[in-house]
Amino acid sequence: MDKLELHHDATDAFDLAPISLWLEDFSEVRKLFDALRQTGIEDIAAYLQEDENRVRECARLIRVLKVNKKTLSLFEAADFNVLISNLAEIFRGDMLHTHVQELAQLWSGSNEFSSNTVNYTLTGKRLDIQLRGTILPGYESSWEKVLISIEDVTEREDARRQQAESRRYAEGLFEHSPVSLWVEDFSKIKLLLDGLKDRGIEDFRVFTDVHPEFVRQCASEIRVIDINRETLKLFHAPDKMTLLRRLPDVFKDEMNIHFREQLIDLWNGKLFHQRETVNYALDGSERHVLLQFSVLPGHEADWSLVQISLTDITARKKAEAYLEYLGKHDVLTRLHNRAFYVDELNRLERREFFPVSIIILDLNGLKTTNDQWGHGVGDSLLRRAGEILSEAVKPPHYAARIGGDEFAVLLPAVDETGAMTVVEEIASLIEINNQYYSNIPLSFSVGWATSGVGEKLEAVAKRADLAMYQDKRLRYSTGENGWRKGTVPSETN
Repeated sequence: MDKLELHHDATDAFDLAPISLWLEDFSEVRKLFDALRQTGIEDIAAYLQEDENRVRECARLIRVLKVNKKTLSLFEAADFNVLISNLAEIFRGDMLHTHVQELAQLWSGSNEFSSNTVNYTLTGKRLDIQLRGTILPGYESSWEKVLISIEDVTEREDARRQQAESRRYAEGLFEHSPVSLWVEDFSKIKLLLDGLKDRGIEDFRVFTDVHPEFVRQCASEIRVIDINRETLKLFHAPDKMTLLRRLPDVFKDEMNIHFREQLIDLWNGKLFHQRETVNYALDGSERHVLLQFSVLPGHEADWSLVQISLTDITARKKAEAYLEYLGKHDVLTRLHNRAFYVDELNRLERREFFPVSIIILDLNGLKTTNDQWGHGVGDSLLRRAGEILSEAVKPPHYAARIGGDEFAVLLPAVDETGAMTVVEEIASLIEINNQYYSNIPLSFSVGWATSGVGEKLEAVAKRADLAMYQDKRLRYSTGENGWRKGTVPSETN
């Protein structure tokens, strides 16, 4: 094969190459570089970046000798002359910045250079390209022949940008979610549970009854991968490291009970479940949360990626607790109310407590106090009554306000002697209280009764009520305002 045939083969290979090829003359750039070295320039990148016009001058000195067919089609040019006359449309934007990198590689003595940059077609379409340049053999000293290849990587870069955008979107949703989010690794827990199944364990609930330490072991194997901002806010943590270091302060007390139920769900194949639980902020305050656990798609086999969301329901639980309190308590005296009293009577009746003693008290002179001093003073008298009964009667015994000025004390499993002790305690507390409120002394009419075998508690309450009214009649007939120890009436007085 002669030299002419070799020349034609090389020309055909250049023209028919599947990627864009440019043959360019960098000789004027080489001369400029030599001149700059003579002036003492050492850092060409810094020199060019000082003035963008210097970069433009270098680009202007490059002469395009020829391009192949792929180049014309890639840049949507009709022919070589159209392409050359519109180079300013092709090389624009950030192209000059990457051109500095290419020139710096040549300045440093390399015969090759590369960059990732952006070009534009003649119709304005953006092209992400991967550019490689090589000084052809024999032209290393003059740079008269430089072969440039341009690979269109727009599709790849679009996919990368889309992936990055999707990642930013997902991270944004995670980081700015209005609920606490945790990403955790449960893979070691999966191995522990699988190990039990391999040993033939069938009833996990019974197993954890016998081996509660297994629940603690599982808890210690959880690896927290990430938490979001709302988590820091929920638990009053200054930063992620502080919160992760103090997790034992967050998950304590009843948490093991709830975590055990979570493990039972996982044992039974429930990879998504919800439950209410209690955590603690770093300041020690309770956080009632709705926990939602889900193994993320694609990780069902090993549980290596799970998401836990914690919705703060503390305010709701407090509201529910307050509503429950209002349903069972008298707001003024803070004692239980009549509804609770009736329910408790029925409960004691069903459970057949024996004996049960009941004390009925009536606040003397409340109407007169309201008429003479106003209801504010009367309410103060009722609050004093509530304070005394709260101090004298402790669970499992209960004191309740069952009417405007009427109170009851339920004493399950207390006989006559025990009931009398409570009555004497109330009398002592009244004496002490009246020393601080001598202008309006507190006084009760009181009666009490203890259940007999098989007696309905409603009948016991009626006997105590009758005894109270006997005491009240006696007080009004004698003009007494209170009672002294040892003179308290019962159903036998």
